Amino acid sequence: MQAVITGDIINSRIEPKKALNKLKSVLGDYGRSPKDWEIYRGDSFQLLIDKPAESLIIAMRIKASLKMQKALDARMAVGIGDVSFRAEAVTESNGAAFVRSGDTFEQLRKEKVNLAVRSPWKEFDNEMNLYLCLALIVMDDWSKASAEFMSKQLANKDRSQEELAELLGIGQSSVSERKKRAHYDELIRVEKRFRNRVEEYL
Repeated sequence: MQAVITGDIINSRIEPKKALNKLKSVLGDYGRSPKDWEIYRGDSFQLLIDKPAESLIIAMRIKASLKMQKALDARMAVGIGDVSFRAEAVTESNGAAFVRSGDTFEQLRKEKVNLAVRSPWKEFDNEMNLYLCLALIVMDDWSKASAEFMSKQLANKDRSQEELAELLGIGQSSVSERKKRAHYDELIRVEKRFRNRVEEYL
């Protein structure tokens, strides 16, 4: 079992170079292009993830990194399943994870939703997509400052607030305020539930 994220950048035409640089900086942490991830058609992307339980936190990182730039966002579909064929380019690979991710991504466009998951487990999908629908109320509304905090925090989960303050170039009290405004603790509870449920099913 693996996971595939299929997505695109919302409003990528505003500052395409910055949008792609931000996306590449995150995707590069999870493998090499084009075997593990690829950007195609200018603003669409696909990422293959060996550990499905990690897929939500990766999607959150992608979203946060893009929302650091005004008006940018990401629309993403997470597909979980087998990978029956692994090509040199991820966009040429195939299997249930790719099919579920691609089909769900097309559905997102119609429903105007920015994040959803589809797996072999219907009960899991129903539960997680409800949580994601609620989480998106917060994530879609992240300010630049909240997105910057989330991007740094998710990439440096073991760093202290003092270390995060140094990375962000702000005071420790400002870190606490940004954490609260981004609803970090609540979103991490959703991410942990997602992670635990995937591991239970696997």
